Amino acid sequence: QISKMFGTVVVGVGIAGLARIRDLMNPMPSSPSEHLKLFGFVSRRSFGHINDAKQISLEDALESKDIHAAFISTENKSHEETIRMFLEAGKHVLVEYPMALSAKAAHELWEMAEQKGKVLHVEHIELLTEEYKQLKKEVAGKDLVKGTLHFTGSVLDENKSGFPAFSGIARLTWLIDLFGDLTVISATREKQKDKNYSRMTVHFQTANKKPLTWIEERGPGMRREKKINFCFTSGCLENFPEAPRSSVGLFMQDQNLFAKKLLGQVSKEELAAEKWRILRCLDLAEMIQQYCEEPEKIYS
Repeated sequence: QISKMFGTVVVGVGIAGLARIRDLMNPMPSSPSEHLKLFGFVSRRSFGHINDAKQISLEDALESKDIHAAFISTENKSHEETIRMFLEAGKHVLVEYPMALSAKAAHELWEMAEQKGKVLHVEHIELLTEEYKQLKKEVAGKDLVKGTLHFTGSVLDENKSGFPAFSGIARLTWLIDLFGDLTVISATREKQKDKNYSRMTVHFQTANKKPLTWIEERGPGMRREKKINFCFTSGCLENFPEAPRSSVGLFMQDQNLFAKKLLGQVSKEELAAEKWRILRCLDLAEMIQQYCEEPEKIYS
C-alpha cells in the first residue's frame, strides 16, 4: 500500500507562514502530517528560498498537478480571494482565522468547497492551547451565572485585519465553545483616533438567558493578555487554571488535524459541529459589526 501524499504550498510568509513552512518540512514522526509534502511557497516579496523551500509563482501554485492543498497565511483582508482561487483550481485549503471578513463570503466559500468535494479547514489554534484545554475542563458541567472575557493587545491595521469582531474572532470562538450558542444583545465601540485606541464591548445572552460580555481592547503598548471572570452557581473563576506546556506546537497540532481531514479520518459529526461553530462565529461577528456601526438610535 503506497501511502497517499498531498503536495502543499504555503501562501504568505509572515509569522504564521514561516511556522507553516517549518512544520511542513519537519513533520511529527508517524503523525498524519507525514502525508503532506511541501512543494514551495508563494509571496509578493522576493525570497528565492527559505531554508530548503523554494519560491514559486501564484500561477504555478494554482496550475501545478503536484499541489493538492494550499496553506493560506496572508493578511485577513485577502483570505477570501485567495481561498476562492485555490478552491476554483480544485485544491484543498487550510486558512488562518478569520476565513473571511464577511459572513456571506464565508458561507459562499464553504458551499463552494462542499460542491467541489474539497476540504476547507480554518485554523483555530486558540482552541488547541493547553491553557484553553484546562479552562474547558474547569468550566465543563458548571452553570454559568454571568461572565466576562476581556482581551487587550497592541494596535492592528484594520484595513488589513478587518473589524475587531473578525480579527478577534478567536475570543468569540472560545465563548461559543465554552458556553454554547449566543445571542447578541448589544455591541458598541469606542475609538480614539488621536490615541490609536479602540475598545469594542459586546453583550451576549446564552441559551439560558445568562449574560456574557466580550471586550476587545487595543492600544499602543497594551500587553497581549486575556482576563476572565466567569461566575457559576458554584463560585467564580477569575484566573486561568495551571496548564502544562504542550510538547507539540500549536501549528503542528492544527496541521495534523488538516492532514487527518485529507485522509478522511475525521468523523462526519465532528466536521458538522466544526462547520456550525465556524460559520456561527462569523455570522455573530458580522452582527456585532453592524451593531457597532449603526448610527446612534434616537428614541423620541
